[in-house]
Amino acid sequence: MSGLKQATRTIRHYNATVVKDTPGSGTAKKSKFAEKLANGPSFDDFVGGNQKLSVDEAFELKETVVEQEAAAAAAAATGKPAKRAPKQRLPEWLKTAIPVGKNYTQIKKNLRELKLHTVCEEAKCPNISDCWGGGEHQTATATIMLMGDECTRGCRFCSVKTSKTPKPLDIHEPENTAEAISRWGLDYVVLTSVDRDDLKDGGSAHFAETIMKLKQKAPKILVECLTGDFQGDMECVARVATSGLDVYAHNIETVEALSKYVRDPRAKFRQSIAVLAHAKKAKPGLLTKTSMMLGCGETEAEVIHAMDELRKADVDVLTLGQYMRPTKKHMRVHEYVKPEVFEKYQKLAEERGFKYVASGPLVRSSYKAGEFYISNILKKEKEQAAPVLGNDAVVRLTDAGLRV
Repeated sequence: MSGLKQATRTIRHYNATVVKDTPGSGTAKKSKFAEKLANGPSFDDFVGGNQKLSVDEAFELKETVVEQEAAAAAAAATGKPAKRAPKQRLPEWLKTAIPVGKNYTQIKKNLRELKLHTVCEEAKCPNISDCWGGGEHQTATATIMLMGDECTRGCRFCSVKTSKTPKPLDIHEPENTAEAISRWGLDYVVLTSVDRDDLKDGGSAHFAETIMKLKQKAPKILVECLTGDFQGDMECVARVATSGLDVYAHNIETVEALSKYVRDPRAKFRQSIAVLAHAKKAKPGLLTKTSMMLGCGETEAEVIHAMDELRKADVDVLTLGQYMRPTKKHMRVHEYVKPEVFEKYQKLAEERGFKYVASGPLVRSSYKAGEFYISNILKKEKEQAAPVLGNDAVVRLTDAGLRV
């Protein structure tokens, strides 16, 4: 019996034996997919092409097939009955300290007072203590999430809340954000947002206003904007790219082959590449940046292909990090990629001409984003007098460091 047919029968058997649930209960939600398969078209319909699975259904079924085939292979090798695959334990290199420190506490207090959100908290980032804490030899950084904490999309890896009808934009948010950041004395800040497909301009004007107000209050701070794809509206991309920011970031998240399984169906690999290319076209010389998660089931060839496509779009900075499942409701971790593999990918990316690459298990798109930039600026200032960064400063990254 094929793995797919076995998986389908297993799910139907589960549905037949599950206790009847009350509407809205947790168990009812868990059995929703099983009910769809039990009451829906037969396996022959799928094979014959008469009925297609949705992307979410296909991915869930694929995971079930992979688990069962792995268990069957293990049983055949050991001669023992197949058992449920044990939960993968978190490797030592992925364990981090509990957030503490004066700066961490102060930033959190200011966020609550001004009703601001950070992706650091919403995405349950493991590096929050390091980034918010800063230190004598570290650059304190924070990633502010604009336009609320409800996203109109639902990517399988992301723990941010989703809603088809998020709350209206807070018209005071640009001013409050600029005020909070100017208080913290940060060297580098990342502004990001939930996707707001409910807004005509995707929130691009809100982004631009926040950047301009921030630069007015703290002209020396370096600003990176991590945006969505604005549904492919390049006018929105250009609006943000020309608003005075220093780095334009947009994440492809994963390799092209896995994009439709990992990301929301509205987020497409080619569309993301086009966004990055247009940001640089709108403001020549602007530093562009993207990030990929590893451990989702990608192959080395697929990672290299993604790197090549990014370089064709003249993307400057690439970060690679380990995907970590935020909750049991999210996509499973396919594997915990070893540190030496991340080192290999770093070399492969550097060979392809990226101006800066950060590759490691705990690297995130915004993890200590400012350290490289700030440390190199300080080195350059010792060699030559550097002009003060303004709204129109063009930051160029070279192998030797930053030139302004």
